Amino acid sequence: MDEIEVPPYFLCPVSLEIMKDPVTLSTGITYDRESIEKWIFSEKNTTCPVTKQPLKPDSELTPNHTLRRLIQSWCTLNASRGVERIPTPQPPVTRTQIAKLLNDAKSPHLQMKCLATLRSIVSASDANKRCMEAAGAAEFLASLLHFDTAAAGEEYEDGFNYSNQFTTASDEALSILYNLRPSEDTLKSLAAKNPNLVDSLTVAMQNGSYESRAYAVMLLKSIFEVADPTQLITLKRSLFVELVQLLHDNVSYKASAAALHIMINICPLGRNKVKAVEAGAVAVLIDLLLDSSERRACEMSLVALEQLAHCADGRAELVSHGAGLAVVSKKILRISKMASKAAVRILHWVSKFSANERVLHEMLEVGVVAKLCLVLQVDSGEKTKEKAKEILRMHSRAWKNSPCVPVTLLSSYPS
Repeated sequence: MDEIEVPPYFLCPVSLEIMKDPVTLSTGITYDRESIEKWIFSEKNTTCPVTKQPLKPDSELTPNHTLRRLIQSWCTLNASRGVERIPTPQPPVTRTQIAKLLNDAKSPHLQMKCLATLRSIVSASDANKRCMEAAGAAEFLASLLHFDTAAAGEEYEDGFNYSNQFTTASDEALSILYNLRPSEDTLKSLAAKNPNLVDSLTVAMQNGSYESRAYAVMLLKSIFEVADPTQLITLKRSLFVELVQLLHDNVSYKASAAALHIMINICPLGRNKVKAVEAGAVAVLIDLLLDSSERRACEMSLVALEQLAHCADGRAELVSHGAGLAVVSKKILRISKMASKAAVRILHWVSKFSANERVLHEMLEVGVVAKLCLVLQVDSGEKTKEKAKEILRMHSRAWKNSPCVPVTLLSSYPS
């Protein structure tokens, strides 16, 4: 192919590759569909790459059939030189087609077939995603995430009763809804129009397949990112139970990251910290720190643990855990400045409000005090150093003259 001279107007101005499906923008410039869709939808650009003219949000991509036929003819003429003919592309889906599929999917005997078609459409291109969203697919898919509060199932103290099964149609709808990647406006609309949506996704986290559990928590993350903070104050304890269980089961890296992200963002609100602690979050976060050395996972686990250390119950769980103080101390200066900052802040909360004689003795034995002295000697950030100094000064009578502090670090002990 390198030795063949390709007509320049066959090349996409963005990718500089031969166009397979040439389409023309309102600016008059022709691009390959895949490249320009990536430019507009994935990379969120709002201008024509060549002319820099602004594009409307609903700008149409008009197929350039004449150019496509010229390219196909050129490929055929050069077939003997190893050029493969570009197949005629499938026309993009239309809102009318999507509307018919959504209407047909309301019929029980057609539902699974229609959902399978929608899954194929949503995976084809970003343009299809936007077309489906504009046709109201997100609202329809959300309506299929059923749960039955009257069904027999595990009931939590908050009165929420799970159904025994997350249906096959619900699993399929959840997969499509996640892969649709709804816009911020659509997510806000879904949350407003479907007051039981969070409950439905909580059910999926308990009763769905591993794939559905992952999709549910990642979709919840997106919803909570755009939700009004007042909506996040009244979250049910059952949600925290399932977040903790998902972290415990290690469903997937992305799912665990989403669960940690959710906890970090919602725990500062209302009584969410207490609900998370009651759900067993402290022990699971400590286990995550014990099992992982991956930077981002450790950072998020420590930040989430710091949120829980703000409340008395969270600190009590931390200091009663056999490895709690030790693993927090171990992560200082080993992961990142962010991780060290969060770990030192956890120790500061413990030192300030939960430092009885047993805790102070354990902090000496497991090396917390030595590590804090080391923090003062290295580039760990000024705020982290100040917190470490405050902890050491706070309990200097109990620690300063202890043989557990290495002689080489005593000079760092703040006076």
